[in-house]
This record gives sequence, structure tokens and C-alpha cells, in this order.
Amino acid sequence: MEKLYFAGSGVWTINSSLGNGSLRLENQTSGRNTTTDPLKRNEEMAKVEVTVLCLILFLALTGNLCVLLAIHTTRQKHSRMYFFMKHLSIADLVVAIFQVLPQLIWDITFRFYGPDFLCRLIKYLQVVGMFASTYMLLLMSLDRCLAICQPLRSLHRRADRVSVLLTWLLCLLVSIPQIHIFSLRDVGNGVYDCWADFIQPWGPKAYVTWITLMVYIIPVLMLSICYGLISFKIWQNVKLKTAHGPNVGLSSSSCSGTTFARVSSTRLISKAKIRTVKMTFIIVLAFIVCWTPFFFVQMWSVWDTNAPQE
Repeated sequence: MEKLYFAGSGVWTINSSLGNGSLRLENQTSGRNTTTDPLKRNEEMAKVEVTVLCLILFLALTGNLCVLLAIHTTRQKHSRMYFFMKHLSIADLVVAIFQVLPQLIWDITFRFYGPDFLCRLIKYLQVVGMFASTYMLLLMSLDRCLAICQPLRSLHRRADRVSVLLTWLLCLLVSIPQIHIFSLRDVGNGVYDCWADFIQPWGPKAYVTWITLMVYIIPVLMLSICYGLISFKIWQNVKLKTAHGPNVGLSSSSCSGTTFARVSSTRLISKAKIRTVKMTFIIVLAFIVCWTPFFFVQMWSVWDTNAPQE
């Protein structure tokens, strides 16, 4: 039987000797030895993992708690943007508390010491946080796109709440397979750990490809479209104002076919456009830079039979 071992903080490696902080493909058929010993790990590398996870946990907790505190104390805390930022910070806190923290403890103890129910629950919550953080960012980007393309759209606070609620429910639903994939299993010599079994040979490929599509490829495509439309609209309005003078109102013909609301301060609009362009570049670039190496390695490891085994 082949087992795929995944211990959720996002560090996946085929045939790695790092222990519980990795995703390992082990051949455990009779008459054939494994390439790595599942009962051992590289202790020096484990120390590096613990150090990095401690830093990530500290930054995630302090950063997002500061954001929530700032939103709570600001006078604009009931605005649409702050509403989405609040839930994005909550989603990131879910990642810190239910993904990074359990993984940190797991790396310290090397083995998962807990009942089967706790194993399944942790694996479930780890993926819930991953989906929620990504989809809240996507939801906020969609809202910004609509705000730029359709500025006369009325502010439906109830619709915002419904969209956020549906996003959380979607994350809870798409993470359900984790409960059935992972469980407490015997990894050898009577030692138990939180492992996953897949149908071979397509099980690992299906799992990694599904996660890549849902967390990386589809969100990147939608983010690119959203901020591409935002950038085009900003360029269109800047060009229009340059041609007709500073008193020209904003036009939204490419998005809604109606006229943007006129505003009194041309300088304020220009600053807002510049900030949006910067946000466009930073969000899309940061998302792609942070996720591309990770998912590239995962897809490579399961689809290429000649990929490095360690």
C-alpha cells in the first residue's frame, strides 16, 4: 500500500526525511523496503522548521490582531472596505491558530499525539483556513472591481454580509474531504501518526491538482481579471481627464454603460487611482510570488516520475 503523508502547514515534499512537516510518498508493499525511514527525521532541519514556524506564527498573530484593533478603533469601521478587511484578517488568524500553531507543536513532538478525532479535525481546520484566506482576498478584490466599474451601485450592507457568510460556508464545505482522507494510522513498529491514504496511482495526483486549482490557479485567474479591469478603467479615466480637462467626470461606459458620479476634487481622484494601481500591482504580484514556487513543486512532484525524490 502506498501512503501519502501530509502535515498541513503547507510544507509538502516527496520522500522527505523531515518527518511530520512534510508530504511523503512511501512505498510499503511487501518485499520492498521504503526509501526513507518514517520513524526518523532530520533533527537539524526540524529545528529550522520550528524556528520559521515560530516567526510566522508571531507575525501572523500580531499583524492581524493589530489590523483588527485598528479597524475597531477607526471611525470608518462600518465601511465596505473595512468590513472585508476585517474578515480577511479573521481568516488569516484562522490560518495562524488552526494551521501554523498545530504544525508548530507537531514539529516539536515529531509525532501526532492525540486521538483520531483530533487528527481529522486539525487537518480539516488547516484547509479551511487556507481556503478562507484565499477566498476572502478574492471576495474583497471582486468588491473593489465592482466599486470601480459601477460606482453608482448602492451600498447593500446586507448583500456584503451574505457574500461573506456564503464564502465561509463554501470554505467549510470544500474542506470536508480532509475528514475522510486523513486519520490516525500505524506508520510502522506500532507508532501512530496522522496520515492519509490515496487510491494509487491517481489519488495523489487528483488531491494535489484539486488543491492547486482551488487555492492557486482559479483565484489567480480571477484576481488577474479583476485588477486588469480596474487598471483599464483607471487608465481610461486618466486619459479622458487629460483630453477634456480636470472638470470631466468619470466615465464607466466599459463596465456599466452609465456615467460615473462627478466628484469635486480632481487631486483626490488622482491619488485614489494611484493607490488602486499600486494595490493592483502589490496584491497580484504578492499572491503569485508567494504561491507559485509552492504549487509548482507540488505539481512537479506528483506528475513527473523523474522528479527529485528528496
